[in-house]
Amino acid sequence: MFSYEVPPIRVRYADTDQMGYVYYGNYARYYEIGRVEALRSLGFHYKKMEASGVMMPVYENRSRYLRPARYDDMLTIRVTIPERPGVRIVFHYDIYNQDGEHLNTGETTLVFMQAATGRLTKSPAELNEKLKPFFETAV
Repeated sequence: MFSYEVPPIRVRYADTDQMGYVYYGNYARYYEIGRVEALRSLGFHYKKMEASGVMMPVYENRSRYLRPARYDDMLTIRVTIPERPGVRIVFHYDIYNQDGEHLNTGETTLVFMQAATGRLTKSPAELNEKLKPFFETAV
């Protein structure tokens, strides 16, 4: 299993609703920040993958709101890839505030798709190589 913790990000005023809570739709953006940074930490870059003709559209997104995040909170996003990718890759997220309170949990499933044809394809070999050590069984 691969896991990465994104350096804390501050909740902006524009991220909140009239009650001062982070608007629920912004959690998808936090998930995107988390997964892009997690892959970048491996040395794998979305931009390079897209330039090669492979896209990663979101297939499914789920969230569970445990406590509200508020304006000026510092959020930590923990990202986990629990299994090797195939034509799909699953990301799990846990979001905490500066006090360590667990605010949100989520999951997104993305698929690998050839941009030119719209057909599903396998995970890029480069990504598989970078994730391989996290899924090898110790002997």
